[in-house]
Amino acid sequence: VQLQASGGGLVQAGGSLRLSCAASGRTFSGYLMGWFRQAPGKERGFVSAITWNGGTPSYADSVKGRFTISRDNAKNTVYLQMNSLKPEDTAVYYCAASPQRTREARDYNYWGQGTLVTVSS
Repeated sequence: VQLQASGGGLVQAGGSLRLSCAASGRTFSGYLMGWFRQAPGKERGFVSAITWNGGTPSYADSVKGRFTISRDNAKNTVYLQMNSLKPEDTAVYYCAASPQRTREARDYNYWGQGTLVTVSS
């Protein structure tokens, strides 16, 4: 079972990045796929989540209107399109999977390795 996150990098404030999370090794049908982020010295926090089988995506207030989560079931991949990036978005971004409808990191039992996003001012 593997979640592979990619797409991070260095971008100037106001710029965009798209993160990808490729799932392999099992089916995540029925699972909630989430994105979390962790900045230096801070706890890992919820960013966004989507189910494989439809339903309304959810977003943290801090990213609502700027980030968009989507999925490609044929590719077993979840994306996070990040626009209007701010320096405070700088963090390691993780994708994760949970059998529950939750924003709590402790309820996610599959995690990717993380991808670093750095937003310069």
